[in-house]
Amino acid sequence: MTTATITEATYQASADFLTSNLPKEFHNMKLGVICGSGLGGLVDTIDQSTKIEFLYKDIPGFVASTVVGHAGKLVFGHLGESRIPTVFMVGRFHFYEGHSMLQCTLPVRVMALLGVQYLIVTNACGGLQPQHKVGDLMIINDHLSLPGMIGQNPLVGHNFDSFGPRFPAVSDAYTYALRKLAFKAAFEVGIDQNDIREGVYCMVTGPSFETRVEARYLAAIGADAVGMSTVPEVVVARHAGLKVLGISLITNDVVRARGKDAKLEVMRELGLTAEEDTEEDTEKTFANHAEVLETSARRSNDMQRMVTRFADLLAASADI
Repeated sequence: MTTATITEATYQASADFLTSNLPKEFHNMKLGVICGSGLGGLVDTIDQSTKIEFLYKDIPGFVASTVVGHAGKLVFGHLGESRIPTVFMVGRFHFYEGHSMLQCTLPVRVMALLGVQYLIVTNACGGLQPQHKVGDLMIINDHLSLPGMIGQNPLVGHNFDSFGPRFPAVSDAYTYALRKLAFKAAFEVGIDQNDIREGVYCMVTGPSFETRVEARYLAAIGADAVGMSTVPEVVVARHAGLKVLGISLITNDVVRARGKDAKLEVMRELGLTAEEDTEEDTEKTFANHAEVLETSARRSNDMQRMVTRFADLLAASADI
């Protein structure tokens, strides 16, 4: 489906299809969760007796996810002891797959039409700062959108007034009260305070991982972690008035070293210098998607317990 064919009727058709195939208990959702690479196991936390699944290919307006680790389905169920009605997006659409920003964010607007008020976006990402360890969780407190800054904002083009205003503010994109609840949930389920922190998430388009100088640049301008998703969904969610919690799992340490000096090595070989090259051999420390999935699998239980507890805390909160 091209950008030109996505209209308000497209969103409504998707929502109507889902509503017509869901029991009444899911007709007024409250919570939505977008599961990142390798994090689809979050759906295992819901009441399996009431779980309902829809493959993306069967939902009007949706497209299939093509990324390994992304199942490609919407899952509805009751989360936590509070049994909060929740819709899980297991596998997301990415700009690098060739989808438009409107297509990538279509499910968020459909969630809004289903009544979702709170959205949890999760992702697997690379750490840019030395204090971030592989396996750490990072609560997003702000984002840097390189695609958005060069014209690939998901709100470019016709404004859908029924969802939100032409010029929405996103300085409050990640709701402070939800971030506090997330930390409380993390500590209550036993996640060590040294394994979870707040930070800035930077989106790049991908699908190639960053070069070394790109990584140093992103770190220098304030990014703590980098990935290829999340931001468009958050922008559209805030445009529609949803409150957002963002959780990143640091799955790899982004290579930032300058690398070996070829000139110096040749000079040493020719006896023109005795200077030692102390730079890291970066050709042996590159990032790969298998590493992302491996780390995601290792920390998925902590993420599941944290999100489940967060849902219960959210259900008990009256002032958010």
